[in-house]
Amino acid sequence: MKLKFDSELDYQKEAMSSIVDIFEGQSVCNSNFTVANSIYEAGTVGLFSTNLGVGNKLEIDEEDILKNVKKIQLRNGLAQSNKIKKGDYHFTIEMETGTGKTYVYLRTILELNKKYGFTKFIIVVPTVAVKEGVVKSIDIMTDHFKLKYDNVIFKSYEYKSKNLDILRDFATSDNIRIIVMTIQSFNKDTNVINKDHEKTNGLKPLEFIQETHPIVIIDEPQSAASTKKANDAIDSLNPLCTIGYSATHKEKYNLMYRLDAVDAYERQLVKQIEVASVMTKDHHNDAYLKLVSVSNKGSTIIAKIEIDKRKNGAIKREAVNVKNGQDLFEISGCREQYSGYIVSEIHTGKNSEYVDFTSKDCIRLGEVRGELSDDIIKRAQIKKTIEEHLEKEMKLNQKGIKVLSLFFIDRVSNYRYYDEKGNSQKGKYALWFEEEYKKSIQKPKYKTLFEDVDTETEAEIVHNGYFAQDKKGVLKDTNGGTLADEDVYGLIMRDKERLLSFDSKLKFIFSHSALKEGWDNPNVFQICTLNETKSEMKKRQEIGRGLRLAVNQDGERIHGFNVNTLTVMANESYEEFAEKLQGEFEEENIKFGIIEKHTFANIEIEKHGINKYLGKEPSEYIWNYFNAKDYIDVKGKVTDNLKRALKDNKLDFPEEYMDIKAQADVILKKISGSLNIKNANDKKKISINKRRFLSPEFKELWDKVKYKTTYSVKFNSSELIKTCSEEIMKNLKVDKAKLIYTKADIEINAGGN
Repeated sequence: MKLKFDSELDYQKEAMSSIVDIFEGQSVCNSNFTVANSIYEAGTVGLFSTNLGVGNKLEIDEEDILKNVKKIQLRNGLAQSNKIKKGDYHFTIEMETGTGKTYVYLRTILELNKKYGFTKFIIVVPTVAVKEGVVKSIDIMTDHFKLKYDNVIFKSYEYKSKNLDILRDFATSDNIRIIVMTIQSFNKDTNVINKDHEKTNGLKPLEFIQETHPIVIIDEPQSAASTKKANDAIDSLNPLCTIGYSATHKEKYNLMYRLDAVDAYERQLVKQIEVASVMTKDHHNDAYLKLVSVSNKGSTIIAKIEIDKRKNGAIKREAVNVKNGQDLFEISGCREQYSGYIVSEIHTGKNSEYVDFTSKDCIRLGEVRGELSDDIIKRAQIKKTIEEHLEKEMKLNQKGIKVLSLFFIDRVSNYRYYDEKGNSQKGKYALWFEEEYKKSIQKPKYKTLFEDVDTETEAEIVHNGYFAQDKKGVLKDTNGGTLADEDVYGLIMRDKERLLSFDSKLKFIFSHSALKEGWDNPNVFQICTLNETKSEMKKRQEIGRGLRLAVNQDGERIHGFNVNTLTVMANESYEEFAEKLQGEFEEENIKFGIIEKHTFANIEIEKHGINKYLGKEPSEYIWNYFNAKDYIDVKGKVTDNLKRALKDNKLDFPEEYMDIKAQADVILKKISGSLNIKNANDKKKISINKRRFLSPEFKELWDKVKYKTTYSVKFNSSELIKTCSEEIMKNLKVDKAKLIYTKADIEINAGGN
């Protein structure tokens, strides 16, 4: 199958024009310079030949650029830049993961060439994973771009130190040339590109780039340009300007366009997020213990035991170091469950490690007591992921949409390991998956999915792992930045389109947790993180792998939340997940419930038959008015006073700007809303009985009951407490730990919590 692209999406056009319009007033032109060819021999005399180099040329000055920048920022409702230094042109585009930022900046390249004749572009990326993603994107978008831009000639290169010849073509071609390179390939003096080289006539290869004055696009600058060293390296490219594209900027230089997570969600440009949790219940009622490790280093023997400890009135699980004779009752904060757990012996012998207690049974290394084991929880996560997957297949297969599920694991050996003879064997995750998959597909409700399928062999061919390998082909754990990782990223990117087709049996992908950026697939509908502890990967990285809108077998993007729901299988409650997710949004400067001084600046008003923007000063005036009315605090945070005024339709608004109040109300209601978490299991479809609803009898009943009534209840507090205490003592039942499964939607909006 071949992916199709929509060139008419309004938000992508807005993002492109926000960069292209910066250079308004620039004419089509370029610069020239001399490029020497390689030395060759004619008899005994070394001769040189030369070519004409072609570079970008900027004609307009910093005043024109600043004027254009302010105009664009006002149009996009952003704070306006105060100044721009000559030759120090850095711009930022903020686009949520999954909304097509790679497509946008590649098309922006073509637009800049079409309007101003710029031809030289460098795309700087933070990792090999992102590089492989960009290279693949260029490959699958080339036909689309050529059709859109009258078969324009352009060529892209993946920079590698062993292939310096590409730099000569980059420097001399008068057509569009793009180089994709990692920051690591040119940020050190020891990099090949920064050293004199015979292939570039004894010059530094970097000099071929510098002469072209390239426009540098930085993909994920929070990673690629997060240090002074990285920024110095980017400056060494001698860029005409830099443009950073990311969903999670740390530094926003001249922000030109913003499409953040809230905007993307509200416009349904990404999948909605649904959190499913596999958790233990009633686990605090028993004494929980897990022997994590034992140590006899030095003269002291120590055991590390995980327990449930009372801390500041709450019960929290943490690992504590204990010695012989210590009492877990005291260490736990005097919790009765740990009475009798006095350490009597710590045995450190290899393969026989344990801790014994004075009046309780000993516990062995890795053993879990008082709760369901981690393995049971993980197996339940796998089972529920399979069930969610099959439920979506029942719904989406008939729409021509293939469903994929992604498992992140922290140890390759849990999926594949090698026995003593070096033979590859299935790890516990692979075995659990196949066992649970076989059970699930036997259920009658899934019969239509497997009518012509051999269910005995199906479980083995629907899953596979993508992991780095050593030179002997042995799978290994890596951090995501090695050469071995580059191979696996190349493999999974090459498979991207094949995975979308029903012709491929592969549906469940197991990958190392290092695959956290750079790879995504629009038809990932389930993400399950199988870690030893709760996921250490950031939530936004985790969900980012599956946020893109799904595509069908014709390669067409499918819109709407009725199809596009991403289920995240978490080993924490959905409340915890949502809280952490919002915390990460706020760390990345996505402000919830904040009114900024420029919030109202791009409201359109009509004066004398001409539409114009409200502007910076009036917006600040309204902000100050709201602050004086205690609708917002000094930081712009919405107060309860504003929420009440909006709810009761009693908002006090400046008299001189009453003509924009309706538009302002829409903005205010959006910002002052809340991040609602709904339990998906509580949703019910109810159909109205129109015959009853429209009947005279119902109208008569409604007229009797529609009035509000206030009730007052009086009771004796002491008597209520006494009665409740007696009932608890008589009937309270303490349950053993058990697994519970919950599922809820996360609604993302500007109000936050």
